[in-house]
Amino acid sequence: MADGGYPERLRALVDAYLEQLRFSREGATAGLEEAMRYSLLAGGKRVRPVLALATAEALGTEPESVLPLAAAIELIHTYSLIHDDLPAMDDDALRRGRPTCHVAFGEDVAILAGDGLYAEAFAHLLTRSTQPPELVLAAAVELADATGVGGMVGGQYVDVSGGAPAGADGLRRLHELKTGRLIGASVLGVLMLSGIRTGDDQEPLRQYAAELGVLFQIVDDILDVTGTDEALGKPQGSDERHGKRTYVSEFGLDGARRLAQEAHEACATLLDRAADRWGQPPLGALSSITDYVYTRSS
Repeated sequence: MADGGYPERLRALVDAYLEQLRFSREGATAGLEEAMRYSLLAGGKRVRPVLALATAEALGTEPESVLPLAAAIELIHTYSLIHDDLPAMDDDALRRGRPTCHVAFGEDVAILAGDGLYAEAFAHLLTRSTQPPELVLAAAVELADATGVGGMVGGQYVDVSGGAPAGADGLRRLHELKTGRLIGASVLGVLMLSGIRTGDDQEPLRQYAAELGVLFQIVDDILDVTGTDEALGKPQGSDERHGKRTYVSEFGLDGARRLAQEAHEACATLLDRAADRWGQPPLGALSSITDYVYTRSS
């Protein structure tokens, strides 16, 4: 797999685009916009929207053309972080190195900020995308499905209710829903915008996206044990304190590292298959993102 470094040029496009987003249309809601932007612009590698831009590039499309989708994905990701941090969920006081939204603005405003980001994500995607309406609608359906009961929110419920089946398959399914579906939508949404809807054409990148989601979660679980508050930008050991099932709790640290290596190798193989299917497209940015996810320290 190529190692060209994280595609910072794509992250710069995302950051510049997010910076110009505004949500409030009147003075009475300016405080809500402040809370939304406080969390949205807190930094980070922007893995999900950068993944969307890298997918467009791999398909021979200008990355800028999918920025509305990429922004919608990041708005939804930010909403999920705000709600994850709430006292009723993980009760975390630190996110990306500064106070979480509910600490800075109050629990009531934080809930509304998350709600607002989710709604604004779809409004932005549907009104700012320039692709044919039927393709934009297909991407919106994919994003909604990936974040609803059959995706991220359903995965969160399975997590807090302890409803995931025992064993490796149950743990993988939990994180396919909770983490993997939104990461997958970052790839599949771009395929939808590009008019690529058939299973055979989608399959190599669909499988890659699913495996990347698993890799991301395994590494996240490892870092929750081995990282520091400073490096992670949030409290270390949060999963253990909440008694959550993780790849480390079920397989041990060495076992989790082995699974991460296997997932990384699987991603590389799937990108090779995608290159063969698409006639050797420029997959370098996707490879770099995958390497970053595998080797990240925060």
